[in-house]
Amino acid sequence: MSTFAKRERLLLADLLETAGPDAPTLCEGWTTRDLAAHVVVRERRPDAAAGMLAKPLASRLDRVMDEYAAKPYDELIRLIRTGPPKYSPFRLKQVDEAANTVEFYIHAEDVRRAQPDWSPRELDPVFQDLLWTRLERTARMTGRHAPTGLVLRRPDGRTAVAHRGTPVVTATGEPSELLMFAYGRQDAAKVALEGDADAITALHDCRQLGL
Repeated sequence: MSTFAKRERLLLADLLETAGPDAPTLCEGWTTRDLAAHVVVRERRPDAAAGMLAKPLASRLDRVMDEYAAKPYDELIRLIRTGPPKYSPFRLKQVDEAANTVEFYIHAEDVRRAQPDWSPRELDPVFQDLLWTRLERTARMTGRHAPTGLVLRRPDGRTAVAHRGTPVVTATGEPSELLMFAYGRQDAAKVALEGDADAITALHDCRQLGL
């Protein structure tokens, strides 16, 4: 496993364990048990995980998710910590790095930021740069349903266009915070928004950002 993906995996498992199975998350309608089941199904049941992308398969995904959510919570945590089975492509270092670093970072924050006393993590510059690289690659996809133009800007001035259109809203923040914003966690993202007031409100309230 890659360094960052493994670190975020273990942090997510620790946070889920500490929070317990019934804690809230930033994923609307999901408790920590639901989130844990999602992570396990995504890695261990590709036959069902396809429903995350293909609507005709969504009912099967729901059934399998319910099955895993009914398992003992400590078993779900163990499965997350130990990682995917040997036959899974997620066992490959390159795949793990590409598919799981952002996934686990966001879900760890989904647990952390749903708590009333959360505070931003101190992330090293190398990790922030990695998150920015991933955000640049996915910006157009995450922002495709934005109701306004959307530009993502780092404090050093580097930008990524998430959606072309007018009026334009510019979100400024560290890559980790921009990632949370672009993936639909606007309420919990520490970013500064500039632009037309009505456009900012529409963007902030949009529930279709993200993959």
